[in-house]
Amino acid sequence: MDNDLLLPPSRRSASTSRRRLVIGSAIAGVSAALGFSHLTAEARQPKSQSHNANDAKILNNALYYEHQAIWAYGVAAGKLSDTNVGQAVKALALRNQADHMAHRDKLAEVVRKLGANPVKAEKSYDLSYYIQRGEGNLDSDVNIAKLALALETDAAIAYTGEIARLKNPDLITAGASIGADEAAHATAIRAAFVSLGVQIEYVPASFVSTSTRSMWVLKV
Repeated sequence: MDNDLLLPPSRRSASTSRRRLVIGSAIAGVSAALGFSHLTAEARQPKSQSHNANDAKILNNALYYEHQAIWAYGVAAGKLSDTNVGQAVKALALRNQADHMAHRDKLAEVVRKLGANPVKAEKSYDLSYYIQRGEGNLDSDVNIAKLALALETDAAIAYTGEIARLKNPDLITAGASIGADEAAHATAIRAAFVSLGVQIEYVPASFVSTSTRSMWVLKV
């Protein structure tokens, strides 16, 4: 899809579109701070070794995908064009990436407090699953945004399922705030498409789940 096809029919200036994209990206940061202080504090409370091992494993799985998201946004940012659309998408991508870095740092801290070693970032990650399914690509500004949307949607779904398996109720509450942030990222990306004239809903379903996933992602 050509970037020009995303321009709205109204005579909206490029600078206005960029401002709306940046404002929309602020949505993604609102819930990032929620629960983070509790996430660390509650990890200090003594729990059984089995509970700590269980929770550390789950949080390490989450940490793996935070590493993946940080890497993906870094790669994508280098492939975006210098057009107004490309730079607006880049601003949103870097804002989302900053949240993922905050998630990474806090999850790693909690895993250590639970007595385990945080999983380390890999040099690269395989995104072929998304590309082969037509849920984004790295070949254009628009497809990069769609790829980010698919990744953020899956992150929100994963947190919903995995966080519920934690043994420490306080970690469940705090971890859920990260899942909410992933859903906010997906909403912000969809808002970016709306600001560029694409006729879609900001929030296409009442839930972010496997059953509603197809409503959230956008095909190439």
